[in-house]
Amino acid sequence: MLDCDLIQMVMEFLKPLDTSEDALGVDAIREVGPGGHFFGAAHTLARYEHAFYTPIVSDWRNNQQWLAAGKPEAWQRANAVWKQALADYREPPMDQAVREELDAFVERRKREGGAPTDF
Repeated sequence: MLDCDLIQMVMEFLKPLDTSEDALGVDAIREVGPGGHFFGAAHTLARYEHAFYTPIVSDWRNNQQWLAAGKPEAWQRANAVWKQALADYREPPMDQAVREELDAFVERRKREGGAPTDF
C-alpha cells in the first residue's frame, strides 16, 4: 500500500499544470476583491471537494485527534487499508466463454514452460 500510495502521488504531481483562466480563478479574484476571502466564492465552492489530492495512506486528522487515536503510523494505516480493500473486493462479472478461454490460455502457457501461478 505504501508503494501504491507513492506511485499515485508521483502520478499526481506529474500531471500537466492547468493554467487556464478558469483554473487560475481569475473570475474568483475579481469576485472577491481586495481584502475578501475565497471560501464563499462560487469558484471555490464549485471546486473545493475535488481540488486537493487525497493520498491513500495519509491521515488528515489534527494532532489532538491523531494522538487520541493512538498515534497510528503510516505502516499501520497501510495495513488496515489493504485489509479493507481485500474485504470489499467483489470479482467483476466476466462472460463464461471469456473466462474459459482465459483459463485455457493460462494452462497452455504453463505447459509451455510459463511460470506457475498461485491461482
